Amino acid sequence: MRTLYFLIFITLLNHSVFAGTRVSVSLYAIYLHATPFTVGVLMALYALLPMLFAVSMGRLIDRIGVRVPMLIGSVALALGALIPYLWPTLLALHFASVLIGSGFMMYQVAAQNIIGYIGRPEDRPMNFSVAALGFSVSGFTGPMIAGFGIDAFGHIATFGAFAAFPLVPIAVLGFNKLRLPQPHKLRLPPEPGRSVVDLLRRRELRAVFIVSGLLAAAWDMFTFAIPIYCTSIGMSASAIGLVLGSFAVATFVIRGLLPAISRRLTAWPLLAASLATAAAAFVLFPLLERAGLLMTLAFLLGLGLGMSQPMVMSLLHNTAPAGRIGEAIGVRMTLVNFSQTTMPLLFGALGTVLGMGPVFWATAFLLAAGSLYARSRR
Repeated sequence: MRTLYFLIFITLLNHSVFAGTRVSVSLYAIYLHATPFTVGVLMALYALLPMLFAVSMGRLIDRIGVRVPMLIGSVALALGALIPYLWPTLLALHFASVLIGSGFMMYQVAAQNIIGYIGRPEDRPMNFSVAALGFSVSGFTGPMIAGFGIDAFGHIATFGAFAAFPLVPIAVLGFNKLRLPQPHKLRLPPEPGRSVVDLLRRRELRAVFIVSGLLAAAWDMFTFAIPIYCTSIGMSASAIGLVLGSFAVATFVIRGLLPAISRRLTAWPLLAASLATAAAAFVLFPLLERAGLLMTLAFLLGLGLGMSQPMVMSLLHNTAPAGRIGEAIGVRMTLVNFSQTTMPLLFGALGTVLGMGPVFWATAFLLAAGSLYARSRR
């Protein structure tokens, strides 16, 4: 467990950069008078290269291990946050979005792969729940640092602070201070000519991919839409950070309760409830304008979405073929990033023309449909 906790700690630092700069990039772009469509482009760039290369990265990790990709990803995160600090322009935000999104993809595919090999297979739900608690902490601290840092010190200084966060993971991985387990050896050689289509043909695995993509889209649509909507109703950067932070606090709370909940409910009913809760929250967001009410609703959304990731990752490890865990994680990340690339562009354009209300309600419709699909997977 010591290895797991140390891994979670350095992951927390890197994820704080990813989560925090998404808010910082959005708010700085709005400060530079960017339209909602431009903000959507910036959020899509976080996911563009991960969408194209996550499967290849997963296969590479299956072959060479996790340490080097985790190190390179950490370096990319530091450089990505440093770019707007050194070059404070709207164009620089485009380069930063690509580098930060790609760097975190490399790190995350490797980290999620190796967590499944810590301890015994039956320990996976608990390990992923503990890891998800770490993501909840960084999901809270990242946006909060962004919001309060911008109000106190300005946009540029906040980017400089985020650039320092990955230095600890870089030192730990670069000097080999974290002993990582080796993936379990295959009993059979890998099949020749295997492809992603082989994974998508597996009915249970395909269902995990679909639901995972919808849940991730909801998560990222919240991060994309809330800064735009809250800015449009006159909220400060600190207040926006509190709304985003309320969501992260809720994910921490529900993940702490998840082991007890999962003893009473299996994964698919939990995922159906997660999607239904998120759909209800997205219906209500554009109807509220007071910070306290938005924080409460964000907390409700966090309760719904927070329970999903540990269940998805446990299902993924349990249903993926032996020796192809990294590839399966890469496929999931590709599908997730496809939605993260296309939906901000689509909804950014929709928000520019019609306002943010239709953006929230269209997302709610997709999530409600996904809840019905997950319910059928009992």
